[in-house]
Amino acid sequence: MMPQLVELIQVYGVLIVFGIVLVEQFGLPIPAYPILIVAGALSVEADVSWQLVWLAAISACLICDVFWFRAGRFYGKRILRLLCKISLSPDSCVNQTEDRFSRFGVKSLLVSKFVPGFNTIAAPLSGAMGVAPKPFLLYAVTGAALWSGVGILLGAWFHDSVDDVLAILSTMGSTALVVVASVLGLFIAFKYAERRRHRSRSGAERIEMAELLALIDSGAQPVLIDARSLTAQDLEAAIPGALIFRACEPGKLMASLDRKREIVVYCSCPDDVTAAQVAHQFAANGFRRVRALKGGLDAWNGRGDTPSSLDPAPC
Repeated sequence: MMPQLVELIQVYGVLIVFGIVLVEQFGLPIPAYPILIVAGALSVEADVSWQLVWLAAISACLICDVFWFRAGRFYGKRILRLLCKISLSPDSCVNQTEDRFSRFGVKSLLVSKFVPGFNTIAAPLSGAMGVAPKPFLLYAVTGAALWSGVGILLGAWFHDSVDDVLAILSTMGSTALVVVASVLGLFIAFKYAERRRHRSRSGAERIEMAELLALIDSGAQPVLIDARSLTAQDLEAAIPGALIFRACEPGKLMASLDRKREIVVYCSCPDDVTAAQVAHQFAANGFRRVRALKGGLDAWNGRGDTPSSLDPAPC
C-alpha cells in the first residue's frame, strides 16, 4: 500500500497537497505540514513541481481564508464562538489570538498559520473587526506563501532524510498506514486531553443569571468584572457598569475593591473558561465571594428583564 501512496504523491502530488491543506485550513485536525515537506523532498529528485505544489497550497489557504473572512464579516462573534467550541486547542487560545490581533492588526496574518490556535481564528476575526478586503487579501496571500514555502523548503533541504523515511515506510506495507493513522489518532487524543485538562484547571464556582439578577434587584450591588480580551470588547459592548479587567493593573484593581463584596466575573468563551481563571485570581487574593457568570455575556444579553443599573467601582 505504501509504495502506491508514494507513487500517488509523485503523480498527483499537487492535488493531494491542495486537498489536505484545504481540509486542514477549514479546521479539521489533519496536519498538512508533513505533506508539504514530503512534496518538497520529492520535488528535488522526482517529477513533482515545487512551483505547482506551492501554488496549490497557497490557493487552498486562500479559499479557506476568504470563506472564514466573509463568515466573520457577516456573523461576527458567533462564528468565533463556533470555532472555539470545535477547536481542539484550549479555549484560552481565542482570547490570546484576539490580543495578538489587537496588537498587530491585519499584519498578524503574516505569521498566523505558524501559531496553533491563531490560524483558526485570525481570518474570521479579521472579517469581524471590519478589515478591508484588499489589505486582508494582501497579508493572507503573503502569509500563506510564507507558511507553505517554508514547508516545501524544509522538504527540499532535508530530502535525503525524507527519502530514507519513505523507503522505510515502503517496506512496511499496510503496517505503515496503521502507524500513520495511529500517530494522527494520538495527536488528536493529546489535543483533546490538553483541552480537558485546561478546563479542569479553570474550574470555579458559577452563578446563574437568575441569581445575579436577584442580587442586583435586592440592592446588593455585586461588582461585575469583564474578563474578555480588549478585541472582544470592540465586537460586543460590556455590561453597563462592569469593570474591564484588562484595562487595569490587576493588583491595583483588587486593592480598590472590598473583599467582602460579591464579585461576578464574566466572559464570552465556551464553559466560561476565562472568567473562571480570573475568578481564581481574585480568590487567591482574599476574595471569598467571587463567582463566574454561567453563560457569560450571552446569558446577560438573553435575560428576560432589565435589572437596576450597576455602579462601577474605581479602577
